Amino acid sequence: MKVMNITNVNGLFKIIDSCSGKVELVTNEGDRLNLKSKLSQYVALANVFTEGKIDEIELIAYEPEDIKKLLAFMYNGE
Repeated sequence: MKVMNITNVNGLFKIIDSCSGKVELVTNEGDRLNLKSKLSQYVALANVFTEGKIDEIELIAYEPEDIKKLLAFMYNGE
């Protein structure tokens, strides 16, 4: 799923941390980073974080309940 215009980056990573399954970030080069890893979260921030927001990233979640959490965050910002 494409996630766009994220201004609450800490909130996004809290949601990802609460997910039961693996959540991956797909880079522009097609690499996949496991966002459950704090190191990968820092790498993701360094690569896509500019001016206090994330313009666009692609995430892959494997568990249906995790997808629901991410969708709720996108729609509600929580």
